[in-house]
Amino acid sequence: MASLLVGCAGQEAEQQGATAGSRRRRGADEAGADRTPAPSANSARALGRSAPVRLRIPAIEVDTPVIRLGLAPDGTVEVPPITADDRAGWYRHSPTPGQVGPSVILGHVTVGAYGDGVFRDLGRLRRGERIVAVRKDGSSAEFTVSAVRTVAKADFPADDVYGDVDRPELRLITCGGPREGEEYRDNVIVFAKLSATSS
Repeated sequence: MASLLVGCAGQEAEQQGATAGSRRRRGADEAGADRTPAPSANSARALGRSAPVRLRIPAIEVDTPVIRLGLAPDGTVEVPPITADDRAGWYRHSPTPGQVGPSVILGHVTVGAYGDGVFRDLGRLRRGERIVAVRKDGSSAEFTVSAVRTVAKADFPADDVYGDVDRPELRLITCGGPREGEEYRDNVIVFAKLSATSS
C-alpha cells in the first residue's frame, strides 16, 4: 500500500483499492443538512486518457490552469507550489478526467502571504453544480457534484477518494476547518460524476 499526502497541509492516508464488497467510511460531515439524493447525472460516454489543462467551476468562479502533480521523494502526493498565480494540480497517477475511475485534483485554500488559494470556496459547492475539466486533446469532461464532505485529516477516507469505481468520477481536494498553527485540521473533498462530454 502506498501512503498518500492529500490536501494542502499534510496528513498521510493509506491508499486502499476498493472492491465491490469493500466497506467504506461514511462518518464525515457532508456539506449542508440536506441529505436528499443528488440530481441524477446523465449517462455520458467515458473518454480515453488525456491530461487536464484547465478546470472551471462556475458556481464559485474558478477558472484555473491545471498542472501535473506526482509523488514527492518521501512517497507522498505532491501539492501545487505556493505561488501568487495559484493553480490546481492533477495527480497524474490517477485517471484523467473523463476516464473510468476517480480523477483527483488538488488545490490550496490559502497560499501564505499571497492570500486566498484557487480552492478557497470549494466547501460552498452544492449537489448538482457543474465542474468542467478541459483536456489536452481539446475535449471537455463535465461533472455534476454528488457530495461535498469535510473530514478530519486523521480520518481521511482514502478508500472513498482513491478506490476503484466503474464509471468516470472526479475528486477535488483542499484544506478546511479550523487552522492549527500553519496547517488546517480538515480536508474538504468534492465528489462528482461525469454527466457530459464534448470533443
